[in-house]
Amino acid sequence: MASSFLIRSLYRNVVSSHSKIFSFGERRKLIQWMKSMYAASGESHDIQRENIYQKLSILQIVLDEIGLGRTAALAILTVDQVESGLITVKELEQRFNTPLNSVVTGLIRIKELNDKNASFETENFRKLFLSFAEDVRVILIIIAQQLYTIRNLTDYAEENRQQVARQCAYLYAPLAHRMGLYKIKTELEDLSLKFTNREIYSEIARKLNETKRSRDQYISSFIEPLEAKLIQMGYPFSIKGRTKSIHSIYNKIKKQNTSFDNIYDLFAIRIIFDLPLEKEKAACWQAYSVVADMYQPNPKRLRDWLSIPKTNGYESLHTTVLGPQGKWVEVQIRTTRMDEVAEKGLAAHWKYKGIKGETGMDEWLKNIREILENPDLNAVDFMDEFKLNLYNEEVFVFTPNGDLHKLPKGATALDFAFSIHSGLGAKCVGARVNGRNLPIKYVLNNGDSVEVLTSPTQKPNQSWLSIVTTSKARNKIRQALKEIEYKDAELGREIVSRRFKNWKIDLEEGKISKLAKKKGFKTVSDFYQELAQGRLDILDVRDAYLELEKKESLETQPETRSADSFVKEPPVPDSSNKDDVLIIAQDLKNVDFKLSKCCNPIYGDDVFGFVSVGGGIKIHRSDCPNAPQLISRFGYRIVKARWSGKSVGSHYPITLRIVGHDDIGIVANITSLISKEKNITLRSISVDSNAGLFQGNLTIMVSDTKELDQIVKKISHIKGVKSVTRNGNYLG
Repeated sequence: MASSFLIRSLYRNVVSSHSKIFSFGERRKLIQWMKSMYAASGESHDIQRENIYQKLSILQIVLDEIGLGRTAALAILTVDQVESGLITVKELEQRFNTPLNSVVTGLIRIKELNDKNASFETENFRKLFLSFAEDVRVILIIIAQQLYTIRNLTDYAEENRQQVARQCAYLYAPLAHRMGLYKIKTELEDLSLKFTNREIYSEIARKLNETKRSRDQYISSFIEPLEAKLIQMGYPFSIKGRTKSIHSIYNKIKKQNTSFDNIYDLFAIRIIFDLPLEKEKAACWQAYSVVADMYQPNPKRLRDWLSIPKTNGYESLHTTVLGPQGKWVEVQIRTTRMDEVAEKGLAAHWKYKGIKGETGMDEWLKNIREILENPDLNAVDFMDEFKLNLYNEEVFVFTPNGDLHKLPKGATALDFAFSIHSGLGAKCVGARVNGRNLPIKYVLNNGDSVEVLTSPTQKPNQSWLSIVTTSKARNKIRQALKEIEYKDAELGREIVSRRFKNWKIDLEEGKISKLAKKKGFKTVSDFYQELAQGRLDILDVRDAYLELEKKESLETQPETRSADSFVKEPPVPDSSNKDDVLIIAQDLKNVDFKLSKCCNPIYGDDVFGFVSVGGGIKIHRSDCPNAPQLISRFGYRIVKARWSGKSVGSHYPITLRIVGHDDIGIVANITSLISKEKNITLRSISVDSNAGLFQGNLTIMVSDTKELDQIVKKISHIKGVKSVTRNGNYLG
């Protein structure tokens, strides 16, 4: 527990190191605010002192280890007062003449996000975290808070220790790495390992401690002769050795599937030159030459990040050489500028995973880099104009269970319902968002907690298409509307059939079709839907049908004539002699039909009719590849059909698949045979020869199945032809 002495000592240390950040009057005001707020909380004096000590400790990390300035310091010291409603951000900005809104608001939103207890081990959570932290300083402050927490994790209960350690390992250490905070990232990783796998951590730490003296002696023996050679180069430099972090050693043990004793590069030697920019690369490569002359390098372990720096801006030259006693040693060669970038961190040198090359990101990174590279660390206070806004095209919302879902910006509650399940979307009547009941058209915001409200009587309608924005929801709604239309049309047909049967009226589909057109419907399906939905009265339909039947009966009644003037009229020629006759259902006439292109039926084929959405009928072969699906899914739309009369004057395109031996003249024999047929013409032919076999597609025009069978039989008898089959998938 922090004592008053510790708090005063920490306060004096922070103030003396950063005396220019706040005036004396501002410091007094801030301390008074903190004391009064914590006193008003009703908590014990011990807890109040602990809270103040924590604030000052985080402030020290932010100022000393990260390098932020006045804006970040003010946000840390006042965010609790704003959240408690004791003061507004606007009042703070006026009082201290400093822009604070983006940082304070971001800190409050991140706290709300953490309070939701959502699973942080998802990429969506990380994206939402960055989306909430619109100002880069918010992320840096949160990382500082986590660093303070894990440094003092022994004060927490065991359950909380595990959660904090896992969060640091999965979320905050990678974030620190992305922001360029390599020292902090390493400490977060080491301390996370300490609390999540204490046995491994303790074992590696013990062995490092046991070998420290021998390691230090070895490093000295390696450096001394090398240092003498580097001095001869005439450049100012420093050289030092360092032991790798426990976490990185553990990763090597896992990756190499070996033991601690077999890890050869436990430490690294770093050579750092203090030179102007134009001399940096030449000096580094010259130093590499000195090292390689003195110790044998491993050519497979050379890493050149001088010529092409890493995407996060890291520049250095790494090599692994064989030192005294046959031990491998990693040597890193860089300059003071490169070392500062690598050690102290520049957020600008990291491109966030998953958004590489996004519009505006490179410019944002460039501006942040220019500011952070300024030797005056307080220059970071001028970063207000630079916002992250990395995921402004996405919105992240929670289910009541805390699961996180990503949707495009502008998505509605109805979009969310369909994203969960199409059945849930179809029954959606609204949503409970953050405890409030809202309509299905409510536009979602980042961090909303959404519960879908449903009703068993609800079903999609056409207006829903203008409410949703996601393609998934739109497609599901259209599919549902079609299903509703099909069911309504079927129901309407059943109503007419049943009622007409009760009234003992013979029902003819042809007359129903005429009646539908007469009433202004584009298709018979539309007519049936209106009837099923109650917008048409079945009694009116009956009366109109009987009137139409009566009118047609009068028109077809024979005319009476006198026997004196009787002249025998010539017989009406049989129309079947001129045109094909296709009988559909119960001798329906004047019905619009088309031959389906998926199976290309011709006169004589066994066929059936399928009522299309547009109201017309498509004729399919009974062995059509699509027939099983059509019959099983839309059995109520299948009608009987058969050919009648004779096929005279009509020709149908048919594609034949021919396979045979690749003999000379076989193609010529086939084309010659077809040219001799009177009623058959050749439209196209394509042949492919491979490994002594030829395969060809032959498109011909025939009148009926009888002609087709005859020509297939003749082609089959040509020498070299192995098989002739009809291609059912010809598309004309």
